[in-house]
Amino acid sequence: MHRRAFIGILSAAAVGNPQAPELRNRPRVPGTLAPRARRRGKEGVTERALRWEVAQSAIIVCDMWDAHTCALSAQRVAALAPRMNQVINAARSLGVMIVHAPSDTMKYYEGTPWRQRMQRAAMAPSSSPILARCAREPMEEKQWPIDDSAGGCDDPVAANETGPPYPWTREHPAIDIVGFDGVSDNGREIYNFFRQEGISNVALMGVHTNICILNRGFGIRQMTRLGFQVVLARDMTDAMYDPRKRPFVSHTRGTDLVIEHIESRWCPSIASEDLMRVTVGSDSPRRS
Repeated sequence: MHRRAFIGILSAAAVGNPQAPELRNRPRVPGTLAPRARRRGKEGVTERALRWEVAQSAIIVCDMWDAHTCALSAQRVAALAPRMNQVINAARSLGVMIVHAPSDTMKYYEGTPWRQRMQRAAMAPSSSPILARCAREPMEEKQWPIDDSAGGCDDPVAANETGPPYPWTREHPAIDIVGFDGVSDNGREIYNFFRQEGISNVALMGVHTNICILNRGFGIRQMTRLGFQVVLARDMTDAMYDPRKRPFVSHTRGTDLVIEHIESRWCPSIASEDLMRVTVGSDSPRRS
């Protein structure tokens, strides 16, 4: 069955049938993640184990689109997506909330349980304004490690090959959206849902490290300012960087430099495998 047809069936079941079951959110189950958080500071590189209850933890999958205006970027996303899906599936099975945030593609998911789940969350008060975009501040711009002033694409696709306005229409099909997952590209919706569901720990993965991962209304800058405990899954991300630009290093090293900047200024990074297992025994039934 074509996936869009499948989504249509789900939509009808969720909103078109008065006999359809009530939309349910993820159950809160026991289990403790222990991701090792890497930071950079005056004392150098340090690591410490965090303690994250799965019931309070979520993964945001940022802009892992099915296509891109940059051919090499699209190739790297296609290579990353299957591995990312393995991490997401394992985390989901442990009880971690999964939010898919493929910006500019919400029409594709309109009416689905995953989309409605995010839209229905009640408005929650926030400690700071929730912006649609959180750009670099002047001081951060001075310390920025790579030249991405022209967008950072190392292999642009000709405009007539992409079509207006963008070539992406949905999240990459190699990533599953199932069960109690949510879909939103709106920082306010995601914030409301997280407050409703008691989420305090957020791991971001996806693309692009130097742009959307930091800038989006659900990105690292915003979520950190809103008081969430935020980490970047450093092996599940990719930067927009052209090695022909400063500092004239490989694309891989350019991505690493952005990750190091995030570790020193915004939040720790973790290895994604830390989201695939819980502390032994922590997911056992709790004795009354």
